[in-house]
Amino acid sequence: MAEDSAGHPGGGTQTGLLEPLEVLYEEAGQPRFALPPAIATAYGGDLGFALPCVYANFVTSIDGVVALGPEYPSSGSAISGREPTDRFVMGVLRACADAVLIGAGTLRATPGHQWTPEHVCPQAAPAFAELRRNLRLAAQPKLVVVTASGGLPTEHPALQLGALVVTTVEGAGRLEGRLPACTTLTAGEGSVLRMADVLAVLHSRGHTAVLTEGGPRLIGNLLREGLLDELFLTTSPVLAGRAETSRPGLITGFELLPKQPAWADLISARRRDSYLFLRYRLRSSGARVGLRSEVAM
Repeated sequence: MAEDSAGHPGGGTQTGLLEPLEVLYEEAGQPRFALPPAIATAYGGDLGFALPCVYANFVTSIDGVVALGPEYPSSGSAISGREPTDRFVMGVLRACADAVLIGAGTLRATPGHQWTPEHVCPQAAPAFAELRRNLRLAAQPKLVVVTASGGLPTEHPALQLGALVVTTVEGAGRLEGRLPACTTLTAGEGSVLRMADVLAVLHSRGHTAVLTEGGPRLIGNLLREGLLDELFLTTSPVLAGRAETSRPGLITGFELLPKQPAWADLISARRRDSYLFLRYRLRSSGARVGLRSEVAM
């Protein structure tokens, strides 16, 4: 769901001026974090997670497109229309996270992006910083890039600033000496990655609130192993269409229906004009046993 910061709407998003999201539905009894008043007002209420938690955030068109294809970098901006509230919610979810997990494809598709809260909503930076202090988190969430092959755009500014790269032994050899600002770790054995092994590495380093922003193959791998706990989905009031280009939906590389449906419960629904901000809890997270998901990125 990451978007390039180029082309922010004029004036940006200010939590002190943003009208509160309209709450259409909220499940009772959800965990509550100590949100700063400015964030709580703009979000329209409480937000929190039962830790450990792996949660995803995506924006989709009405017809289910989440990316416009490799020839359209940062296509999430086109799908969302750079809606300020979507960028604010994206920033809030990043501000709650220990780590932001992405795949190599998402890194390549968003040149110039930084996976920090203020990158998508700079005017809310003080409130984001206050939230992270309230949660006793580091100043910024740790960017985690997953790649089995080690094929990364090493010149990407997010890597130049430092990140955690989780890869295979082969991938680590390919990256040796090429990412001086990053920490490269191996997960599991062999030439493939299981997301369970990736998350084990993150948990061992104290990262218990893990946000993933993509892409469709990575979220498919998480679902296949039963490791995704929650999904935040912004439905943008736009039709994208499909023709000759590859325009994936939320999940790529793995078919759930009809044999392995992944049901979810709606736990929150909010609205801003014609945009819907939905939050789901996966019913069977962690319960699908014996499914091995291989990451090829």
